Amino acid sequence: MITIAIDGFSSTGKSTIAKQLAKHLGYVYVDTGAMYRAVALYALNQGFIGENFFEVEKLVANLDKIEICFKYNPQTAISETYLNGENVEKEIRSFEVSGYVSKVAEISEVRAKLVKEQQKMGKNKGIVMDGRDIGTVVFPDAELKLFITSKPEIRAQRRFEELTNKGEQVSFDEVLENVNQRDYIDTHRADSPLKKADDAIEIDNSYLTKEQQFEEILRLVKERSDLN
Repeated sequence: MITIAIDGFSSTGKSTIAKQLAKHLGYVYVDTGAMYRAVALYALNQGFIGENFFEVEKLVANLDKIEICFKYNPQTAISETYLNGENVEKEIRSFEVSGYVSKVAEISEVRAKLVKEQQKMGKNKGIVMDGRDIGTVVFPDAELKLFITSKPEIRAQRRFEELTNKGEQVSFDEVLENVNQRDYIDTHRADSPLKKADDAIEIDNSYLTKEQQFEEILRLVKERSDLN
């Protein structure tokens, strides 16, 4: 078994491919983005963050009160996110939470807490983890590192369709603005900015089908597994 680290921009389908890989390989899957979204939801619910303010000190002071775990739901066949014992899988995927998650992820204390948890989860290998700093910070020695990218307009269209299918009232322009804003924050933050690891393999899936992408990544997994 190996460790597979998948990094990349928002709305590139990292989580989808990571889940698919984990299921196919019989590996553990961890959605680190969901962990940051859960912290953002907590901050939102506690009134620590809003449209024109962010009380960072209050969030940091309350980090010990945040417990995040994943529980497998046999009905949906996915591991759902729980925040302090409550299933928040639906809430953390909302457009509102998406607007704050990158700001929350900038906070060094938040990153330190979650990275520590993520490293514990992957100590025995046989894991697929996706996020923004998995190959550079969480698992710098991962046997396979992937960096997934796609054109902003294509990512925004995918996200727009996902949100509207869930019944959210958003415009394409709002979603595109959110995608571009998250890209800027993720790549410019002082602590663990999003960047491609030197030994990561970049995959631009702008014009790839899900099947083409999966087959290519499976080939890379086999190649790296045979080397170890």
